[in-house]
Amino acid sequence: MNLRFILSSVVLTILSASLTGCGSSPKVTNTHQSSVGQQLLDLDNARNQGIITEREYNRLKKAVIKNND
Repeated sequence: MNLRFILSSVVLTILSASLTGCGSSPKVTNTHQSSVGQQLLDLDNARNQGIITEREYNRLKKAVIKNND
């Protein structure tokens, strides 16, 4: 019984360590690049659906254009 408990504990410890140390970075990277036109259409759709305000739309639109000059 003790041997089974010890083996189970060891296996769980190894699995936990391997999952937490997977080497991933907390930084989120976007690998999908949309065209400027698509980004602007997405912003326009978000504004029309009420997801973002007119003010947010204008700010984000300027940022999209500036980042893609």
